[in-house]
Amino acid sequence: GVGAARAGNLTFMVGGVEQEFDAAKELLTCMGSNVIYCGEVGTGQAAKICNNMLLAISMIGTAEAMNLGIRL
Repeated sequence: GVGAARAGNLTFMVGGVEQEFDAAKELLTCMGSNVIYCGEVGTGQAAKICNNMLLAISMIGTAEAMNLGIRL
């Protein structure tokens, strides 16, 4: 989010050639506190999608619990 970006606390999930990741890691650590190598090209995006899906499921569950609480 914006707050994490301003604070330099972003998390980067990176896929690609490991040597290229190693070269880019120093730059990425200037913008984020967590830089994670996920494997080959595309695996960083897959990890991000899974993370977003898990967050969405959690938010939906919270909203449904609130709706149930209000109705009861």
